[in-house]
Amino acid sequence: MEIRVHGNDIEGALRALKRQLQKDGLFREIKKRSFYEKPSEKEKRKQRDARKKRMKALRFR
Repeated sequence: MEIRVHGNDIEGALRALKRQLQKDGLFREIKKRSFYEKPSEKEKRKQRDARKKRMKALRFR
């Protein structure tokens, strides 16, 4: 990943970096790995996420 700083605009570069990390899902991954998830809970979460994804896809057709 590469973020370019133009005109010594450090704050803008940090915002761009945070936006890119958010888009890549890094924060979600860190939150998910911060505690142990039982296999049964993991399966339920995956099914719930898949259902949400299907419903969203149906909405935008």
